Amino acid sequence: MAEQLDLFGQPSAPAGLAPAAPDPELVRLGAALPANVYLGTSSWSFPGWRGLVYRDEHSEQVLARKGLAAYARHPLFRSVGIDRTHYATISKDAFAAYARDVPAGFRFLTKAHEACSLAVFPSHARYGAERGQKNPRFLDPAYARDLVVEPWASGLGATAGPLVFQFAAQSMPHLGGTPRRFAEQLFRFLRELPRGHLYAIEIRNASLMTKDYAAALRAADAIIRDGRGGVVHCVNLMPGMPAPIAQWRAVVGDGDPPAALVIRWNLAPQRDYESARAAFAPFDRLVEPDPRGRADVAALIAAATARHVPAWVIVNNKAEGSSPLSVAELARELVDGNAPPF
Repeated sequence: MAEQLDLFGQPSAPAGLAPAAPDPELVRLGAALPANVYLGTSSWSFPGWRGLVYRDEHSEQVLARKGLAAYARHPLFRSVGIDRTHYATISKDAFAAYARDVPAGFRFLTKAHEACSLAVFPSHARYGAERGQKNPRFLDPAYARDLVVEPWASGLGATAGPLVFQFAAQSMPHLGGTPRRFAEQLFRFLRELPRGHLYAIEIRNASLMTKDYAAALRAADAIIRDGRGGVVHCVNLMPGMPAPIAQWRAVVGDGDPPAALVIRWNLAPQRDYESARAAFAPFDRLVEPDPRGRADVAALIAAATARHVPAWVIVNNKAEGSSPLSVAELARELVDGNAPPF
């Protein structure tokens, strides 16, 4: 069926799945945000977002299949995380279907298949016969190029933002034995990836955030970077990781501006995912606001935009309780507040 456009030239939401009525305050904030700031949430399929993102309540399954066009009409959402790709690769056509549902200025943040970044498969039932086994596709550039990057880049086209390689917390022996060895492996992987794309590396072992890691990213960036590509660290707000500004300083410091700022605000301080899910569901209110984390994120965005660096910030429901409301508070701090210098 041909795509229908509304009066503003944006894709219309599917019949029966309408966006929430525009909030004038959010419209004001959205209009005032810099054009190169892409705020969004981690996925879009949450029934508890009725009245915040969607006009009516729909099941998670319906929202996953049909909710993206309505999500993309939210005044503040210029991005969203595609998380399903972390667990399995998807086709070029599946990516292209997402691209058709969003307006021209929208940019997806996509998680790369975890096979690229798991040295050993966890002992979890979903890994089947591979659980506990060494992963032969770990940091394999050929696998990443053919099964991850190619369908992502060709399917999303101009709507592709960062491709995030998420390295879950893993034992150092599995990652090469030392942080330096990991950095060397990471550089050899990144330098072989296709040029012209934006790659972000999210590490969850704080011990890996060394000068060697920063040097590996800079060296790979010098090879990969062109008009819209590059290699950057993905700042992540997770228990056990350094504060966001400390991560920026460790990787960027006083050097040249990176290709982009990429932030994933994942999890509330002192929470794990299971306890956050239990405490925060159905994700329709801010249960545990994190003003310190929000201020750090705002300061990083302000620093990036001052250097003409595009910024992506993807917020999880488990950060404060409701990612649409977290995004609204972050936008308000950026537009109406004074992001502290650092």
